[in-house]
Order: sequence, then C-alpha cells, then structure tokens
Amino acid sequence: MTETVQRSEKREFQAEVRQLLHLMIHSLYSNREIFLRELISNASDACDKLRFLAIDRPELLGSGELAIDLIADVGAGTLTVKDNGIGMSREEVIDNLGTIARSGTKRFLESLSGDQKKDAQLIGQFGVGFYSAFIVADRVTVLTKRADQDEAVRWESDGQGEFTVEPSFKTDRGTEVILHLRDDAREFLEDYRLRSIVRRYSDHIGLPIRLHKNKGEPETLNQARAFWTRPKSELKDDDYVQFYQHIAHDFEKPLAWAHHKVEGALEYTSLLYIPRHAPFDLWDREQARGVQLYVKRVFIMDKAAELLPPYLRFVRGLVDTADLPLNVSREILQNNRTVEKIRAALVKRVLDLLDDLASTRPDDYALFWATFGPVLKEGIVEDASNRERIAKLCRFYSTAQPDKAEIALDAYLARMPRDQDKIYYLTADTLAAARNSPHLEAFRAKGWEVLLMTDRIDEWVVGHLTEYQGKRLESVARVSKDIESKIETPDKARLEGEYREVLERVGKHLGDRVGSVRLSARLTESPSCLVAPEHGLSRRLEEMLKRAGEKVPPSRPVFELNGQHPLVQRLKNADEPAFADLVELLYGQAVLAEGGQLEDPAGFVKRLNALVLGALPDKPRIIV
Repeated sequence: MTETVQRSEKREFQAEVRQLLHLMIHSLYSNREIFLRELISNASDACDKLRFLAIDRPELLGSGELAIDLIADVGAGTLTVKDNGIGMSREEVIDNLGTIARSGTKRFLESLSGDQKKDAQLIGQFGVGFYSAFIVADRVTVLTKRADQDEAVRWESDGQGEFTVEPSFKTDRGTEVILHLRDDAREFLEDYRLRSIVRRYSDHIGLPIRLHKNKGEPETLNQARAFWTRPKSELKDDDYVQFYQHIAHDFEKPLAWAHHKVEGALEYTSLLYIPRHAPFDLWDREQARGVQLYVKRVFIMDKAAELLPPYLRFVRGLVDTADLPLNVSREILQNNRTVEKIRAALVKRVLDLLDDLASTRPDDYALFWATFGPVLKEGIVEDASNRERIAKLCRFYSTAQPDKAEIALDAYLARMPRDQDKIYYLTADTLAAARNSPHLEAFRAKGWEVLLMTDRIDEWVVGHLTEYQGKRLESVARVSKDIESKIETPDKARLEGEYREVLERVGKHLGDRVGSVRLSARLTESPSCLVAPEHGLSRRLEEMLKRAGEKVPPSRPVFELNGQHPLVQRLKNADEPAFADLVELLYGQAVLAEGGQLEDPAGFVKRLNALVLGALPDKPRIIV
C-alpha cells in the first residue's frame, strides 16, 4: 500500500492536449460515435504490435485469441473497450496519454478557425485517437499492463487539465479504457447502437470485436477477417472508405484507391489510397513515411518507407506479402530484391491511379495537384526511369490561361504553332511576378505560349526535365541563340550602331555586376532586364540559394536594354552624372523584376523620385 501512495502522481496535460480536448468536444459533438471507431482502432493496433513482438518471443502471445471486447455496464454507466494486445508501461502511459508527440501540432492548432464545421474536418485530418473518449465521457479510466512487464498502471482524468497515474492490480496483459459516460451519451450502452457503429466503422478489423451482454456468450460483431484479403467483388466503395479512415486516422474520404492481388513469381496484395488532404507534417523530412507492411497477414511495421519512394510519401495503404520473412527488419528491406520488385510495381500502381484520376475525374485531380503537386514533382528529380510519366501528370500555369487554371504538358504541345519547336518556360517566385515579367513580352507578341513555374522545386525540375515528347524545354530568361534568332527585330543592325558607345559606357559603369550589356530583342514594353548566362544558374535559383545561406559562385548576368524605350533613349545624350543615375535605375528595375534584392534600396528610391520629378537627365542632379 505504501508503494502505491509513493508512486501515485498527478500531472498536467500538455498545453496542446488541453486545447485539442476543448476544441474536439465542441467541434465533434454532432459526430460523437466516432469515439468508438478510434478506440477500437487503437486496440487493433495494440494487438498487431503484440503479434509482431511474438514472432521472436512467442511466449508473449500465449495460447489465447487476440480480440477486442466491448463491455457495457448500464448500472454503472460505463462502457469499457478492452484488448489483450501489447499494453503500456508507466512511461508509455504518460507519454501517450498526456502529450501529443507529433510534429506540426502547433501549426495545426493555429490553423483552427473557430468554425466548428471546418474545425471538425481539420481535427479529423489531424487524428483524434484516444482523446475522442472525452467527447462522450466526463471521466476516463485506463488500466493497462504491458505484455513483457510485471507492473500494471492505472490512469484517470476528467479531461479538464490534469490526470493521475498510479499502480493497478490488473493481472492480464493489454489495455482497458473505461468510459464514465455523460448522461446525454448513455445511448452508447445500448446493444443495437454499439452493434451498428462497429459494423459501420470497424467491420474490416482483422480480429474479433465481441460485445458482452448481461447474459450468454459474447456476440462477435464484425467479420474478423483481414479486409484486404476479401474478394473485391464483395467490397463496396463505403467499405474501402471506412478502411481508409481506419488506417489513415482520417475523417475525410480518400480521392482514389487501388486494390490489387498479385500471384505468381511474386505474391503480394496491395491496397493504396490517395488522400484528399495533406497531413500537417508533409514537409517535415524527419517524419517517418510509408505504407503499412504485413507478411502473411502478420503486421510487421507501420511505415515501411522502403516500399515507396519519397516523392510518393502522400500515399496511404498497405502491402501484404508472402515473399518476405516474418522477422524482416529495415536493414533487410533496404537491400532486398523482392522489396525492389514490389516497390517498382507499387510506383506503377500509383502512377496508373493518378493517370486514371486525371483522365476520368479532372476536378478531383485538380484538387490532388493543388495539394500534392510539389511533392510529386520531386519524382522528376529523383526517379529518372519514370520521369516522362511523372512529367505527364504535372500541371503548370501558362500565359495562355488568364486565370489560375493549370495545364498539362500534352495540352501545351497540342496547341503549339508550327513555327515553334520548343517548350518555353519561366520560373518566378509568384504567379503575378511571372505574368508581369519583361521576359514574356516578345513571346506574347509572337503568340507563343510560355509555362509559368512558381514552385520552389521547379528550378530543380527544369534542371532534370530537359525535354518532353522530343521537345526541348527552354527558359525565356536565359541567353539562347535559338530564341534570339526567332525574335530578332528588323532594325536590329541600325539600333546596334546607334547604341554601340552607350552600351560600352553602361558596361563600364556596372563593372563586374554584369557579364555583358546588349540591346534586347525580347523586350517590347519594359526598358531593361537581366538574362541568365547560357550555362549558368538561373537568376531565381541563385537568389534562392543565397537566401538559404548557401555559397553561390559569382554569376554575371547579361544586362539587356530596350533601344525603343524612352528611358533608354535618354542615355544617348545624358551627361555623366545623369547617365550614371539612369543606368542605376534601369539596372535596379531589372533586379526587382527578377525578384532580386537591391544593394542600395534607399539610393534607388532617391533616383526614382528624381526621375518622377523630371530631374533626370535634363535638369541638374538633386542627389547627394
């Protein structure tokens, strides 16, 4: 008894848990029955983990059947969800039931709006798990004993801010979650209510869910058969949706799924889903990714990253194979020919699924692309063998699309003029910056479409996707003899003669900030622009690397001037002080148009003000 007092302690919930509990109780109240799905899912996971540990330590499993029991006590007003799975140690109880050990939690909570309907969808996307118990219970007691430990633990809380942890007299392994139901939640003690919820949400669980009545033998409520092993002919869309929500802990329906059974030299079953929304930690590179791995229907690991490449990390689902040993480890997965074959097949399945989604349900594909497009683009860099297939699935903004609709490369090729033999593109930080870029002016005049790429990864994408369907990709912001030959102006020779001395003076003034100065054929409205060297880094990539703190080799862009523009024409007769100020203005404008940063913003503003006031180049300088 003394030991119990000494080891009993009261703790406070993590701040994020308290906030989530409050939001959950209010936002999910209209869909309270999901608490049972979540607790059954947790119990199923606990049994899967025990089955996996028993591969090497069969004594942990014993001879009993793994099962989940629902025990309704009308007199006490309690509903118990009990499993005989792995159980938890004292430390695991504190970690799992007192904190949310999940990256992105803070950002998730900040995204909640106060709109209960919208917040319910977000909370479902984040996953609620054990804490959903407080939607229907004003007090929750947990009794648990880990299979490989002697100590049992009792946890209890009213969900208001604190919980207690102390030893328990529980002697059998596993976990019992005892819900002390609120008065308005006593419907969940009724047999018919529990039966309907289990059959709706948890029929796919691969172990029996038993309802204990007051008298007689317990009733098994589900089919207790691994969902993915059932014939596709007997499965409905709702069945696939419910199973997805179980394994992904997601309230939303998936966008699409693919269920395949392969027999022959390689034997496996795969069930892959495309989610509707991205998880909050999608961009956390430290976060574990991957689909679930089963071997002969025995759960092996939750996130087998080796089965899909990183650019498909948004895919949820599972693979069950008979061609791997039950004691398979991550080290074995990393150097296994069977895994490599399964991985290649799964990649094809996912790309086929996305192809079908794009062709048959374009609106849903647009939703997928808006959510996961930048992730899928990583495949163009990482997966050379599927580069063209992935490129076909990519969507880009375009000068031919005045709105924010995106197009496929195939659509671009289909409307190319006969005199155009390349795919032209421009990268920029924002869509507005791309649409207003001076580099597009001559292409608009010729009626040539240009793809506008605004994702950060696009700079790496175009470095690897050099051609598509035999057509080379060409940047309109880079020096290109081919482009220049096609957009040459008829009076080029005359203008070059007029500006020869001016260009030399501009080059001397700018010094090593530029590689060369020349007249531009690509400008029809703007006075100046900066063009990346033919084989150098693009201006945008250079800026991105600098902002990231990377050491970038010095780049000397080509400075182009529009000889027809009034500001540029003033250079011909400007005296030296006014000439220098005007050159700095033209150069600064070109830097800003590229999304770059000025070395002297204040000086640029002064010169611009002077120009607006008419002080350049005909009046005395007013700049000190």
